[in-house]
Amino acid sequence: MLGGSIFGLPGNIAALLGSLSPIAYFLAGLGIAVIIVCFAEVASYFHSSGGQYLYVREAFGRFPGIWMAWLFLLVRITAAAANANLFSDYLAQVWKPAADPRIHVAVLTFLIGGLAAVNVRGVTAGASLSNVFAVTKLVPLTLFVFAGGWFLATHTSLVHPAAAPSLDQWTEALLLLVYAYGGFEAALVPMAEAKDPKRDAPFALFVGLGACIATYAAVQWVVIYTLPDAAGHKTPMAAAANVFLGPIGAAIITTGALVSIYGYMSSNILNAPRMIYALAEQKDLPSPLGHVHPTFRTPWVAILVFAGVVWLFAMAGDFRWNAIISGVTRLLGYAAVCGAVFVFRRRPAMRPALRIPGAPLCALLGIAMCAALSLRMGRFEFLLMLLTAALAAGTWIWAVWRKSQS
Repeated sequence: MLGGSIFGLPGNIAALLGSLSPIAYFLAGLGIAVIIVCFAEVASYFHSSGGQYLYVREAFGRFPGIWMAWLFLLVRITAAAANANLFSDYLAQVWKPAADPRIHVAVLTFLIGGLAAVNVRGVTAGASLSNVFAVTKLVPLTLFVFAGGWFLATHTSLVHPAAAPSLDQWTEALLLLVYAYGGFEAALVPMAEAKDPKRDAPFALFVGLGACIATYAAVQWVVIYTLPDAAGHKTPMAAAANVFLGPIGAAIITTGALVSIYGYMSSNILNAPRMIYALAEQKDLPSPLGHVHPTFRTPWVAILVFAGVVWLFAMAGDFRWNAIISGVTRLLGYAAVCGAVFVFRRRPAMRPALRIPGAPLCALLGIAMCAALSLRMGRFEFLLMLLTAALAAGTWIWAVWRKSQS
């Protein structure tokens, strides 16, 4: 959940909300907590891979499930593409040639291609790499927060008063933070490979969210109060660290950003292709996409296809462009899982391992929040949603035809 966006979003949120930006992290965190309640209960019904594709398919039918799968893939693709661009931005801070467009292409190619190769070799290798980088990135983040806090306690604040944000600015900021807090749904996809998903998944979701809220808000606080020109800065944490830790501190944060983003992308390429594999396993996609490597026992075709599309999106847009698409797309999937709470509770034969008091109320609040934020959807995002619906419809028609021929 604590992805590379923490190194890029503070500048964008500061541009929208100024000194009020830390509050947005708590508001968005509360909204995501409501949705996580729904995910936690719904996930406890199952012990199979698929995540929200599986939940929506079982709740509403095959076509809605296929559409959710396509939306999920779009979310993961754009999130990974956003982080790939952010990786290139931070790399340019320590290696100036990375700012050259031709080198930028090479960086994206080696970054995404290398991670695909690691994950083809096995889920253990991919998970271990993700865990190592997840732990490693906490060191520079902790240094940043404590050093920045000490600096602010002993120096005058550098922040400048800003005009009160408009409703549109608040809405756009919360939409970006949906992207920032997203990612928890990806951890639910490979649950068939987990030891005890019904017990471990809910605990991990809530603990992860609490840690993210605290970390995100603290980082935003340090950035806006130490960096006067934080608004719109591409590498805000490195620039802020340079203020209170000097060039060495900026280099440490830049290195931490590169490690964090690399770890996030490793986790993404580990989890998301399992959705393609699950679709092929359910005969909702052509069977070659479900091929398992004879030696490494991984869905190698799905991994390579996913990595290739991530590369295309990373080449097509920058960090903010991909982050906005990812945030908007998540809302539809979140609303659908919230709706599944009501469906499963009406099925006597289904018994969740975790029945959460107040989950129906949380589901209503989650649907309302997703609907309100969806009003920020632009024309391009709307057309992209229609395209995914068309792809889902085509896939569904193909699957029905294939079944009739068998």
